[in-house]
Amino acid sequence: MLATVLVVLAAALPPPGHLHAQARTAGSITIAWRDRARGETRYEVRRGAAAVLRLGAGATRVRVTGLRPGRRYRLRVRACRAGVCGRAASITVRTRPAATGAGPSIGGCPVFPADNAWNRDVSQDPVDPNSDAYVRALPGNLHPDFGSGRYGDYGIPITVVPQAQPLVPIRFTAYGDESDPGPYPIPRDARIEGGSDRHVIVVQQGACRLYELFAAAHGAGDGWDADSGARFDLRSNRSRPAGWTSADAAGLPILPGLARADEASAGAIRHALRFTVRRTQNASVAPARHVASNDSSADLPPMGLRFR
Repeated sequence: MLATVLVVLAAALPPPGHLHAQARTAGSITIAWRDRARGETRYEVRRGAAAVLRLGAGATRVRVTGLRPGRRYRLRVRACRAGVCGRAASITVRTRPAATGAGPSIGGCPVFPADNAWNRDVSQDPVDPNSDAYVRALPGNLHPDFGSGRYGDYGIPITVVPQAQPLVPIRFTAYGDESDPGPYPIPRDARIEGGSDRHVIVVQQGACRLYELFAAAHGAGDGWDADSGARFDLRSNRSRPAGWTSADAAGLPILPGLARADEASAGAIRHALRFTVRRTQNASVAPARHVASNDSSADLPPMGLRFR
């Protein structure tokens, strides 16, 4: 009788419908499906004999990471109830090839790895279901956040310093609890963005560290005062803690989204470009880690959204 019950339970869990997959990077694949099961307690995504991921009931999408470039993988998805699982749907997909050629760089340092959110090719990504609403929200909402210098120059300046640049104290005046504590290797003559945001951006050669300040001003001695600040390892994809701001209200680094003269002269800009809007949704997507709005309208773009 027990065996009969188990067979009935298994039969009640059909394989996922409309299974499809897309290679996102050289090391990851996104798979999606339609949830056809009823009463399942989890979904399993398997590669080979081992379950690589266990997801909650009703799951319809997952990103599988830790894969090798240019490799073909067979992935299986099935619904389970307690110790009984239904039939799996399977799909075979190949990861993207390893990136070739040099990516963005500055001061002899990469501007984050090739598979970083700033550098990843999104031309083949699926369109967001709410894309039309996001685009409609842009007219009159875009903010020309270029800064304005004393001599009519525009843009956010970048200062490159040697690895041995002396460290100086940083005093945070507003968001110190969400800022990376000093000292920072920021010289007294580091350029400050014109306008109200007064960003300071410093790249430390050799160590390949990025330091950014918001609302920066000269402080006591050789130190600096700033509302907030953040440091980043330009060789790493590590993100800031969720909910933390940075020198940008979205909690992301500013440098990788700037258009630089050397890139334009080379004939191509191979990374995302940062832009800001006056009204955003109270939500964020990677690489953003912070929100700056109380508006819950799903028609407004969340922080970190990519347009193409």
